Amino acid sequence: MGIMNRIGTPLSPSATRVMLLGCGELGKEVIIALQRLGCEVIGVDRYADAPGMQVAHRSHVVTMTDGAALRALIEKEKPDLVVPEIEAIATATLVEMERDGVAGHFPEFIPTARAAQLTMNREGIRRMAAEELGLATSPYKFADTLAEMQAAIDNGIGFPCVVKPVMSSSGKGQSLLKSQADVKAAWEYSQAAGRVGAGRIIVEGFIDFDYEITLLTVRAVGASGAVETFFCEPIGHVQVNGDYVESWQPMAMTPAALQKSRDIAGAVTGNLGGRGIFGVELFVKGDQVWFSEVSPRPHDTGLVTLATQRLSEFELHARAILGLPVDTRLRRPGASAVIYGGLEEKGIAFEGVAEALQVPESDLRLFGKPESFRKRRMGVAVANADTTDEARRRAKLAASRVKPVKG
Repeated sequence: MGIMNRIGTPLSPSATRVMLLGCGELGKEVIIALQRLGCEVIGVDRYADAPGMQVAHRSHVVTMTDGAALRALIEKEKPDLVVPEIEAIATATLVEMERDGVAGHFPEFIPTARAAQLTMNREGIRRMAAEELGLATSPYKFADTLAEMQAAIDNGIGFPCVVKPVMSSSGKGQSLLKSQADVKAAWEYSQAAGRVGAGRIIVEGFIDFDYEITLLTVRAVGASGAVETFFCEPIGHVQVNGDYVESWQPMAMTPAALQKSRDIAGAVTGNLGGRGIFGVELFVKGDQVWFSEVSPRPHDTGLVTLATQRLSEFELHARAILGLPVDTRLRRPGASAVIYGGLEEKGIAFEGVAEALQVPESDLRLFGKPESFRKRRMGVAVANADTTDEARRRAKLAASRVKPVKG
């Protein structure tokens, strides 16, 4: 698609039309960023009234793992760009459509259909990183049965170790195993909570790391007119049971570790190709760096960039996929803290918003999800300060003052 020197008018024959597959809180911010640049956006998700649907020009509810339904919708809408924002998509259909087109129309898939397919499955991306690119990762084995999982632990992985479904997100189905007593329950949880139900798992040896980071990596058209790689400042984060609860930027790193992180992120995203932002997760100990995972889209830990960067990760993604120039510079240190639902209820309300916004340099994003669960992410507080330590304190304080209640 190259450099976008021409963007049409939404809801007109000249419109630049973008279809977003996934309309959660991250998708919502991408939609807003695209609309600010004059795009017409079609939101798609598996349930009605998702956050992004509330701001899209129009929306559709489909089962996105249903290849036939997804193909029919893309054929109907004929978007210029198709942007996956979640993993649970019929990626084989995207690969076919990227190759064959739709009745003479060839939508561009972001970053590529292959990248979406490869990163949907932990096995594909881990084998690419470790076996094809030779990058440092945790030791790992794959298993399809409890017996194979036990054999992987007994024959090299050992304890402690981490078990994850090869297809899951936000910590679903993930367990940390400290002893033999944890094995059976971890297997059962992996089969119950995977993205597509029971299936293959990865058993990873536990790395004794000092901290973990997300390195937001942008593949965008540079001044030369060719696609170049740009890096945001590293984001530190805390995860509980595989799900992010707070993040901050910048994360202090040694120069050697930062350079190794950029080298790894550049190699992985270069292999995946295309344009857009990638969330590359890495483990760090001293100057050592290990590759963990990559998402070919804005990352949840990157919500902190709403406060820290001149262009948030969502604005960077929008610019990159449209072939427009990007600017990854940090503006001011900041942090984010998650606001959980805390209760099982539809149409909840939030109390304490005014008190939360009394925290200096703070802001809130309440996502507008139609249904709350106890551990569902319903919002996020972000805050700035002179240091990341103070920003973290402010973000956590603001988040703690927001109280989800029955509507």
